[in-house]
Amino acid sequence: MFRRKANCTRLNPMIDGIGIDVVHIERFEESINRTPGLVEKLFTTAEREKPLASLAARFAAKEALYKALSPAHGLAWHEAEVINLENGKPAFLFRGGIADLVDGAQVHLSLSHDGGIASAMVVLER
Repeated sequence: MFRRKANCTRLNPMIDGIGIDVVHIERFEESINRTPGLVEKLFTTAEREKPLASLAARFAAKEALYKALSPAHGLAWHEAEVINLENGKPAFLFRGGIADLVDGAQVHLSLSHDGGIASAMVVLER
């Protein structure tokens, strides 16, 4: 029924993890205003340049990634940076321990924000 993409080189990819997160943008802003240094703790220098709704979506992305990876311990916020590819599609740039956990897996990311809510979905495929 559905045709495979012509550039798909893997024969049997398997979903290894799924994560989703939703953030109320106004409450997220209140947390940022109430907690000095929170933006610096959560986001890389490049991410901090984004508007509030995009920051909330990036926070949701990092939370969704955590859920998809299901690590035995916490993750360092700056080791997963949300970037935009040339076509605008969001993607992760991994560093450090998270890069080791991902270990070459395909990580799909979708972000959205509307009506005061930011959301993210992550699918980890191996």
